[in-house]
Amino acid sequence: MREEILFQVDTPYRHAQPVKGWYFGTPGEKSLAVMGALRGNEIQQMYICARLIRALEKLEKDGLLAEDCGILVVPCANQVSMNVGRRFWAADNTDINRMFPGYDQGESTQRIAARVFDALQGYRYGVHLTSFYLAGDLLPHVRIMETGYQQGEEALAFGLPYVLLRTPQPYDTTTLNYNWQIWETQAFSLYTHETERIDPADARQAVDAILRFLTVQGLSRQKVLAPAVPPVLFREGELHSVISAAGGLLLPVRWPGDRVRPGDVLGEIVDPCTCTVLETLRVDCSGQVFFLHHAQLISGHEVAFRILPEG
Repeated sequence: MREEILFQVDTPYRHAQPVKGWYFGTPGEKSLAVMGALRGNEIQQMYICARLIRALEKLEKDGLLAEDCGILVVPCANQVSMNVGRRFWAADNTDINRMFPGYDQGESTQRIAARVFDALQGYRYGVHLTSFYLAGDLLPHVRIMETGYQQGEEALAFGLPYVLLRTPQPYDTTTLNYNWQIWETQAFSLYTHETERIDPADARQAVDAILRFLTVQGLSRQKVLAPAVPPVLFREGELHSVISAAGGLLLPVRWPGDRVRPGDVLGEIVDPCTCTVLETLRVDCSGQVFFLHHAQLISGHEVAFRILPEG
């Protein structure tokens, strides 16, 4: 294991913040790069990387990494926002993950993205531990951008229950996942239940998924168990969104992972002052709850639930 400062982020009124990477395996080999927190509230994503570093250190010490394997793990590239409790860049509220491939002469987040991308470029595989743009609880899954360069079947190697294929929208073209693929890295975004709160079991599942991927791809000789249930591969457009019509307090009675049938009640939206029921949210298909709006206070015309239909 080799710890290295990849670059430093200069900020006003504070010391320069180093962005560190941990290398494993054969020097010069670029097999897998893992990127953790690019946003200031992605505490769980940073913690997963820390757990992964410990696991890879043991694999390397035990001689279980393949001879032609080289792995880089970067737990966090946005300590500045994390230190002040902001999700996006503290100075101007911009998102580093909307700035790739970056511009080394641009604004702060453009320069950070350029330095991150320079450190991560050239790897055969890339895994981004990221958070969903909607605040909510969702089922763990691997997400792939359909750029024309993707190889969706390789995502099955993680062994997570779901693999989601997303058709890129214009705003997706500035994300790490998209640009990794354009520059010939097979990129996967790995989503877990938590973001701002540490969940050790959730983190263990993510670490086990990455270790399983290494074994399946021949980068590790560690023995791993096959998933109990074959992963489900589907396109994001197949998800059914349940949109709120009223604003108020969201009181869910169904949670991610629950199976539902047409007509089942998912939750209620009540008046925050009188608890009068303003809306009863129901499902219109059979399937599984995939996403639940996180905040108890919800506005009208927001995604309250997303359902993955059966079949």
